Amino acid sequence: MSDFPQRAYKPDRLDDKEVARRAQVYRQNIQQRRSIRHFSKDAVDASVIDDLIATAASAPSGANKQPWTFCAISDPAIKRRIREAAEEEEKAFYSSRASEAWLKDLEPLGTDWRKPFLEDAPWLIVVFRKSTTIQPDGSQGKNYYVQESVGIACGFLIAAIHQAGLSTLTHTPSPMGFLATILDRPSNEKPFLLLPVGHAAEGSMVPDIHRLPLDDVRRSFVED
Repeated sequence: MSDFPQRAYKPDRLDDKEVARRAQVYRQNIQQRRSIRHFSKDAVDASVIDDLIATAASAPSGANKQPWTFCAISDPAIKRRIREAAEEEEKAFYSSRASEAWLKDLEPLGTDWRKPFLEDAPWLIVVFRKSTTIQPDGSQGKNYYVQESVGIACGFLIAAIHQAGLSTLTHTPSPMGFLATILDRPSNEKPFLLLPVGHAAEGSMVPDIHRLPLDDVRRSFVED
């Protein structure tokens, strides 16, 4: 037993039927989630964004280092700066950086360098990964499994956004260094993901894509 302080953990023990029901209900709900590129400008209360970020920050992380920072932006001037910088990078991506194969794979999604959603959505959440943690004495404390930990936190965040009845898009302009500059983040923090958050615009359309069947993504090893 560890000498580190412990506390009792007593999750509800549900019967098998309720376990199966909850798993099915959640699956049906989360499978309705889609990435949205057209947002209503209707406001979303800041307290909702705080709750979403608190959910993301409850994710597990290597050695509980919690190597993330979530920047929530509603200021129109900052959103405009982010859009302008993102579109500059995206123009370069679509015109010269992306391979022909990559561009062909993007064709069904109908994307291009224009990113109006970065201003239309009432909120942007920019997720930063912390390669190290700056200690009170100024020294650098090591973080572990940073990519994996921040990725899990982003999964929590995306699911929470959908559960709240809002929409988002996982946006990764490349490179993303401009986000650290605009948001004045320290050198130990690197941009990981940019999420516009809000209500989907009336009449929004999404590409008619399909997920792989379960049999294509699951490998089961069960007792005979």
